[in-house]
Amino acid sequence: MIQIAQWGSSIGLQSAMQELLADDFDPETADIRDEAVSTILMFGESIGTLTKHDLLSTELVNDWIWVEGLWARVGPAALKVREKMGEPRLYENFQALVEGS
Repeated sequence: MIQIAQWGSSIGLQSAMQELLADDFDPETADIRDEAVSTILMFGESIGTLTKHDLLSTELVNDWIWVEGLWARVGPAALKVREKMGEPRLYENFQALVEGS
């Protein structure tokens, strides 16, 4: 858990969060090419994958991270890239973590 938090810090998670929570951030125009969006998607997908395989507790993750709120901000970009690439598995574990919350 501590290493995941450290990893988040090393990939700029705090900066990405600030950008995503800014008043002028628009989830509907969010794009995977935006570093903040891709950082949150990568982190969320990683956490979702670990949770899916019972390596992290879903209850613990939901107590620690606001997964629903983050997905609400970056989910539209994930869905767009899924459609564009024709790959329904892109970011599926992040989405499943949110939907199972």
